[in-house]
Amino acid sequence: MLSRADYLLQRDFRELKKNNYEGITAFPISEDMMEWEADIEGLQNTIWHGSFFQLVIHFTPAYNFVPPVVKFKTIPFHPNVDPHTGQPCIDFLDNPHQWNRSYTLSSILLTLQVMLSNPVLENPVNVEAAHILTKDETLYRLIILQLFHQPLPLKGDSSEPLEDPDKVIRSVKSISFNDYYKTWSEIATSKAMEYYRTPLLEDPNFVGEYYKRKKNEGKHPTECHLK
Repeated sequence: MLSRADYLLQRDFRELKKNNYEGITAFPISEDMMEWEADIEGLQNTIWHGSFFQLVIHFTPAYNFVPPVVKFKTIPFHPNVDPHTGQPCIDFLDNPHQWNRSYTLSSILLTLQVMLSNPVLENPVNVEAAHILTKDETLYRLIILQLFHQPLPLKGDSSEPLEDPDKVIRSVKSISFNDYYKTWSEIATSKAMEYYRTPLLEDPNFVGEYYKRKKNEGKHPTECHLK
């Protein structure tokens, strides 16, 4: 006999397949339907379009009285996504009191898709992403292109484009801070991008200070609020 959670998840699955939302797919990966994987593509006409992000979703038998646990496997460089855990910062996922039983799997995935191009900069969990987006939106856009899109060659760059950028994007599981910093540095020090230099990227003590700050944040977790 199906449990209440089983019934609701089957309903959610039918709803998702029926609506066939652009840029969103999800499917259960466990027999009891408690574990799911999903793919989200950024919305059209945004910097995130063409980038694919993999997620894992863990439901419990208490669904839909409580929200599932959602984490990005492909972690976006985004103010509202924890760069270490991949957990998105959304009120109704973080706080059971904000959760509404009318929310479905589709509600969650659509919210995450919209969140990518509509960041909330108050109490960000990725401080560096929020800082760059606030100070220099153009630089932030360049970083997103470097990390999640096929690299754009600079003038005089004779390197061949990747044959299948889709496969490359989908193969990314997570991006470490070192990868972020390397990309920022390459952009900031490129002669073609001289205009977009920022004090943050030129500070030689930045990496050390970053890790020191992260260590302290582990003792005092950052709060976030995305409605």
